[in-house]
Amino acid sequence: MENITVKPQPRAARRKPVSSRTQLDRNDWVEAAIDVLATEGVTGLRVEVLAKRCGVTKGSFYWHFKDRQDLLTAVLERWKEGRIRDIEKITTVAPGQERDQLHYAIEVYGASRNRKGMSIELAVRDWARHDSLAGKIVEAVDLYRLECTRKLFVAAGMSDAEAKSRSLLLYACVFGLSLMHYSPFDDNLGDLKQRIAERIVSG
Repeated sequence: MENITVKPQPRAARRKPVSSRTQLDRNDWVEAAIDVLATEGVTGLRVEVLAKRCGVTKGSFYWHFKDRQDLLTAVLERWKEGRIRDIEKITTVAPGQERDQLHYAIEVYGASRNRKGMSIELAVRDWARHDSLAGKIVEAVDLYRLECTRKLFVAAGMSDAEAKSRSLLLYACVFGLSLMHYSPFDDNLGDLKQRIAERIVSG
């Protein structure tokens, strides 16, 4: 963090240097809110808490947001945008390579996910259990995930009904794995995951 240099003052009057980060924009507030969401959940997203964390007054917050709900909506939209970008990156493929891309999707989603990312995902889903807007956002992301992989399965030669079932099975598997502690279950987890992926993609 860069500090602004100030001239030395008498000891009694000396104050801490002013941080250049005290000039926050809307994006800074949203990023700080996401960090808090990962550790404290939506109940931790309070204006006072965020202002203290960022080293600014509440007045700075209200310069960028109408109220707390405005911030919460911005956090949900940021999460949705990020997930949509990731989904498109993972499911976009040239014709004829759909099965390879499905294997890649399973590998990416089934890999050990970073702790912060998983904490945010769980916090948003917990939030969605008791908030209608969060619920709609999570539903939209999940349906987009399912639709993108459904298209891959159809392009790989499966019927629409079969593609839907495989798509749901894929995400049920990878997200279930992300919540489970299963490392002692098999001596070769790489081979185990490969066999699971082959069943989902090839049948």
